[in-house]
Amino acid sequence: MPCAKSLSTQAKPSMAILDDYLDIAKPHFSHISPDKLSITAFHESLPAFNHPRTSDSSRRAIVDRLKPFAIISSMRERTPFPRELLRELPNLKLLLATGTQFETFDLAAAAELGISVAAAPGRGRTDGKPSHRPARPRLDIKKGGSHPTTQHAWALILALARNVAADDAAMKGPAKAWQSQLAFGLTGTTLGVVGLGRLGAAVARIGALAWGMRVVCWSENLAQDKANRKAEEVGLPAYGGNPLDPDAPTFAAVTKDELFASADVISLHYVLSGRSRGIVGAKELDRMKESALLVNTSRGPLIDDTALYDALENGRIRGAALDVYDVEPLPDDSPWRSTAWGTQGRSSLIITPHMGYVEDGIMHTWYEETAENLERWLRGEALLHRLN
Repeated sequence: MPCAKSLSTQAKPSMAILDDYLDIAKPHFSHISPDKLSITAFHESLPAFNHPRTSDSSRRAIVDRLKPFAIISSMRERTPFPRELLRELPNLKLLLATGTQFETFDLAAAAELGISVAAAPGRGRTDGKPSHRPARPRLDIKKGGSHPTTQHAWALILALARNVAADDAAMKGPAKAWQSQLAFGLTGTTLGVVGLGRLGAAVARIGALAWGMRVVCWSENLAQDKANRKAEEVGLPAYGGNPLDPDAPTFAAVTKDELFASADVISLHYVLSGRSRGIVGAKELDRMKESALLVNTSRGPLIDDTALYDALENGRIRGAALDVYDVEPLPDDSPWRSTAWGTQGRSSLIITPHMGYVEDGIMHTWYEETAENLERWLRGEALLHRLN
């Protein structure tokens, strides 16, 4: 693979750090001399360039902000890079990405335009330089290891089931209330997992082991033999994992209709694509039990917002928890920001600001890997984890 080309023989390059909401990135680049690189960090988010709600003036502002930079360090998919944006950035030579999903990056267009794109997959630096953070053990999923999103999904499920947010607000509010409603017990209930990939299987494993939940799963091409393999991959038997039905599959592959009709808790872990956009709509929500909970830590557009709003406004399910949205950060005027949820017949709603992956360990690891690739580029060396 050819080496990435730096600007070492030209004017000092400049780098933009995008979407660093919590101001954690810059220390990872502080060892690079200002004589070699100028760095500007942006802590507020840009609107998505190709989103239909983004105005022409906002698109122009995005271009004006990014156009001066030769290097951009991005955070996950907070700022998409479609072809239409990339071709407006003639100075851009290096796009440093984080994570493992790049559906909103036009990698082919970047290659055509001479822009190198490299990832930070979360494995740590390769050059032996010590991390500034204490090392944490990396556990196999069969021995308790899991992705941060798995933890967040269960935090939301438990917060909904145990009325954590509602009781916290009630106790601190003007009424100084005590106990808002009965909690919903999870033991022996049915967990529906939409998308049985790595994260979905990890969430399912916890439900089966911790509360003896019956696990039902659906995705477009999920067959029972694949569901069996997923159970075994996370350390569970293909059959007999549910003490209430020892002859049944531990992860039962069912139809979409059956999942939404039978599950007490539904957790989404599906890859967003043109086909999966809106896979949870009015039909699916209407099939859910009135006592059911819906949790989305995957991608906002998997759920039809209008249909979900109608279901929650009319109290047709017990509650929902959202960590992801069609537009992020969530607009100030979003109806999800209301404090009326859970009152006057409305369903409960918990919202969090896309925190599924925002954990100290992985975030700092990504920036450490980004710094290593930046150093290599400045020296004219081949990039690691190159995507195009």
